[in-house]
Amino acid sequence: MNSNWKQDPRLKKMNSQKIALLNEFANRVEKTPQNQLMTTLMSLNAEASQKGIQFNNEETDLLISIMSANMSPAEKNRMETLRMLSKNLMNRNKK
Repeated sequence: MNSNWKQDPRLKKMNSQKIALLNEFANRVEKTPQNQLMTTLMSLNAEASQKGIQFNNEETDLLISIMSANMSPAEKNRMETLRMLSKNLMNRNKK
């Protein structure tokens, strides 16, 4: 992932703590093998929760849009699958 996502004007509305966490996550994703991406995504969610940070649906959609901008169609499908799995896990935890 290149750093062009940092220039997205939609990020101006986002809390600076969330942007910092996203930046940290983006750096980690660049170094993560594809087969370990799910673990990395789950760790982001855990770290955000530990810091009291939650991304709402609109912010999550924005983040996925930014992160997947330069991905191949197969990578985008994988990202969407991960997002659906994450949503399902979050919904189970709320019960």
